[in-house]
Amino acid sequence: MANTPKTTLSAGTTVAPEDAEMREPVLDVVDRVSEMCFGLFMALTFVGAVASGTGGPNASRTMLHAALGCNLAWGLVDAVMFLVRTLAGRGQKLSLALAVRNTSDRSAAIGLISDALPRKMRSLVTETELEAMRARLAGAPTLPARPRLNLADLLASVRIFCIVVLTTFPVALPFVLLADVRLALLISRVLTLAMLFIAGWALGRYAGMGSWATGLGMTAGGAALTAAVIALGG
Repeated sequence: MANTPKTTLSAGTTVAPEDAEMREPVLDVVDRVSEMCFGLFMALTFVGAVASGTGGPNASRTMLHAALGCNLAWGLVDAVMFLVRTLAGRGQKLSLALAVRNTSDRSAAIGLISDALPRKMRSLVTETELEAMRARLAGAPTLPARPRLNLADLLASVRIFCIVVLTTFPVALPFVLLADVRLALLISRVLTLAMLFIAGWALGRYAGMGSWATGLGMTAGGAALTAAVIALGG
């Protein structure tokens, strides 16, 4: 699922008035990998459940419809929740900006900014840096009346929906192309692990953790989750 938008101030940065309302949500590698894995395992769970109790000439069509319907529904839910999280996070930032600007007590305002920082960063930020952020917020000529969504938010939610839905097809297509349900299920799970390796490789490269090691780790974790799905009846 999509990453919760950051609602804290970053150390050493200044905050423009419009930043309290608008910070275009960009789906980075972590977001895309998370959504892909979510879609994969949702489809895998439904495919496994349907495969265990479906037979006959329409089994493949039923399998595809079940997996696609599942991911269409959850892709829509995830996209909507992304917009909810974005709006809530933006509202939290706006509330902080208004509280700082409306506080006459300088020490209290600095305390509000410090509390908004991640705990591990608070010791790295100097009083001078906090004061610079407070002064920038206090001097902001205008702040929006309420948090709002924008076109970039809507486009990001559409991307989330598409990622979740498109990951259905590598999992479900073997059931359309092959008559043997057992073989199709095996190929489906192999494709799932291959996609998890690609996702882990991309994540490792992005985070500087080692592409191959992260890819193999993601594959191993996926194999464990797949085994859990099977054990639970999927």
